[in-house]
Amino acid sequence: MVMVAVGVYARLMKHAEAALACLAVDPAILLIVVGILMFLLTFCGCIGSLRENICLLQTFSLCLTIVFLLQLAAGVLGFVFSDKARGKVSEIINNAIVHYRDDLDLQNLIDFGQKKFGCCGGISYKDWSLNMYFNCSEDNPSRERCSVPYSCCLPTPNQAVINTMCGQGMQALDYLEASKVIYTNGCIDRLVNWIHSNLFVLGGVALGLAIPQLVGILLSMILVSQIKDQIKLQLYNQQHRADPWY
Repeated sequence: MVMVAVGVYARLMKHAEAALACLAVDPAILLIVVGILMFLLTFCGCIGSLRENICLLQTFSLCLTIVFLLQLAAGVLGFVFSDKARGKVSEIINNAIVHYRDDLDLQNLIDFGQKKFGCCGGISYKDWSLNMYFNCSEDNPSRERCSVPYSCCLPTPNQAVINTMCGQGMQALDYLEASKVIYTNGCIDRLVNWIHSNLFVLGGVALGLAIPQLVGILLSMILVSQIKDQIKLQLYNQQHRADPWY
């Protein structure tokens, strides 16, 4: 419910046109959808176990199984078709760059990612020409023409105030000159390298997510079986209470 509330709040703080324009890359939408699904799923499991309702428990078990299989399939497909997965990630990042100024949440997310991984753009810093404000075309009247966001800039030691204009005109420079001021490597390569160097950590996280799901599926099936046995026993007792020889 907290995730849903945060997502709705972030959603209401935006202009309608900007929100609709970046619907596919909107973190608020992700929070709302995931929060609603989590609430419905846990509601079925909690109420089903408290009321010993077979229908709710079976729904909980089925949904949890589907979620687990989807996660497993996504992991396997992402590993087998890594090139297509890379292309999809590149498409998502480029779409996010296009709507960078339209969504404050998305803007903060991109800035955090670029500073965290020390990168700029999808493939290179010149990808920021996809954004209408940073586009390098001569007919672009924006003051940020040919620039990159401040999160692309190399960190300055002991800097008290962040220089948000440090990326001014960086796209007009070649890689060697630009690399003295900003990160020139794209975030896709940085992300792939980070995944390769943290495979054991990611594997542990995946295992930590999978085990509670499997336990939940197993316990719900055991509880359903016990409830069915109790129902059969009650029916058997009711049928033989009228028997004088019982």
